[in-house]
Amino acid sequence: MRETTNFHVERLRQNIVVLSGNTHRPSKSRRLAHHLGEALREKLSVTVNFLDLVDAGRGLGAAFTRKELTPEALDVVAAVEQADALIVTTPVYNGSYAGLFDLINPLALVDRPVLIGATGGGQRHALVVEHQLRPPFGFYSALRVPSVVYGSDSDFADGKLLDPTVLGWPHRPWTSSRRCFQRGSRRANRSGWLQADGYRARPGAGCLGKRN
Repeated sequence: MRETTNFHVERLRQNIVVLSGNTHRPSKSRRLAHHLGEALREKLSVTVNFLDLVDAGRGLGAAFTRKELTPEALDVVAAVEQADALIVTTPVYNGSYAGLFDLINPLALVDRPVLIGATGGGQRHALVVEHQLRPPFGFYSALRVPSVVYGSDSDFADGKLLDPTVLGWPHRPWTSSRRCFQRGSRRANRSGWLQADGYRARPGAGCLGKRN
């Protein structure tokens, strides 16, 4: 009986993948991703797996189709598809972001909670999060957390995130974000989770049932 109980506990444990779009280390985007992942782990009993494009290797950018991916790149893609929820950050350069999601199965992220973040050289890049990063996850029908996180060069010193506004993110809009992750975990019963009574999300809707 004890082994059966432990098995069900393992099934209910959420697997959160934190993916950063950095292509080198150290990286401000990776540092931001680590901060967000650790903040979530402190609030909820979840397993957090940290990945970046360095883990995928150069084979990711050289592949035109999924079949051409190297084993390392395929492992990263598979980890994203199999995650119960995602935290995604990316560096912004020339007003755009790092690529990966054109290789993801379009049905893999349906109803998956996603927290979006980015880093850039200045504040002018901040709107990239809303105008370029949020729409693709709408296409995948993921549950996008209403709040987003952005850090510029001035928010970091010696590779460490210092700005109190960014550091304090998990404590201010955390209520809605935590509700998103918890509702997502209760709803997606096809992944072995529990179904929440009386709650159904529309494809492309935000975690609170509203358009983001």
